[in-house]
Amino acid sequence: MLDNREMRQVYCDKLLEMAKNNANIIIFEADLMKGSGTERFFKEYPDRAFDVGVAEANMVTVAAGMSTYGKIPFCTTFAPFATRRCYDQIFISVAYAQRNVKITGTDPGITAEINGGTHMPFEDMGIMRNIPTMVCVEPTDEAMLDSLMPQIAAHNGPVYIRLFRKKAEKIYETGEKFDLFKAKSIKKGKDCTIVCSGIMVSKAIAAEQELLKQGYDVGILNVATWKPLDKQAILESAKETGCLVTAENHSIINGLGSAVAELLCEVSPVPLKRVGVRDIFGEVGKMDYLEKKLQISAADIIDAVKNAIEMKNGKAL
Repeated sequence: MLDNREMRQVYCDKLLEMAKNNANIIIFEADLMKGSGTERFFKEYPDRAFDVGVAEANMVTVAAGMSTYGKIPFCTTFAPFATRRCYDQIFISVAYAQRNVKITGTDPGITAEINGGTHMPFEDMGIMRNIPTMVCVEPTDEAMLDSLMPQIAAHNGPVYIRLFRKKAEKIYETGEKFDLFKAKSIKKGKDCTIVCSGIMVSKAIAAEQELLKQGYDVGILNVATWKPLDKQAILESAKETGCLVTAENHSIINGLGSAVAELLCEVSPVPLKRVGVRDIFGEVGKMDYLEKKLQISAADIIDAVKNAIEMKNGKAL
């Protein structure tokens, strides 16, 4: 079942709500207000909304300057432009300068669909989590985004929000509370735990339900914040089930799977299988086609879980 509102609508609704009580909330756009869903903010607060045109690097630099005066800028554009195109400005003008800027990248991974490979970032969270002090978060649905937005605004430091624009699969009930820095357990298991975020949560749930029919008891841990990682929740899951599978709409290189693998290798080694995009570019297509082509479907998660369990039992490599 889909949420009632598109994620971009929730994003703008929450920005407007926060702006009523905090005059420092401002927004920046790179001529994509309609795509980002922020047109209403421009109408209600024209003196606090800035369109810099198709100049993303400039957008970030100006936002960094505004934050020097106590403003809390939210910069929004397509994810490849929000990250790849203005990476040095984010690194130096925002993070290195200790500026309080929030950057939102929309249409991540396969959700870019028919915009194709040039607009289909599988590396955005990876390159952003390389930046010191950067918080990297991928909200799952309407309820989670609604709960996390005030925490993101209140956090003193740079945040990257990886935002699916359209209606998300409804996972949580309206009003449910989330902690920006804590993972959310959806189900405990005994045989394996699936660690996931964003659009992959619904795929993990579908995989878990099918695996249950086949006699497997699988847990699901929603790790919306990739950095800083909720190490305790992941290590507890590893201890409970003895193996993990990560599932991400992102490259397995320097993504969620990499972050989990780094933790496990250093602290508590257990078998781990990673479901994600494997060092290839995206292409034009709809999500149902792309998830199969790029091997990030529920079926791929099922295969990975079975393989991880076999590894745990010493029956596979």
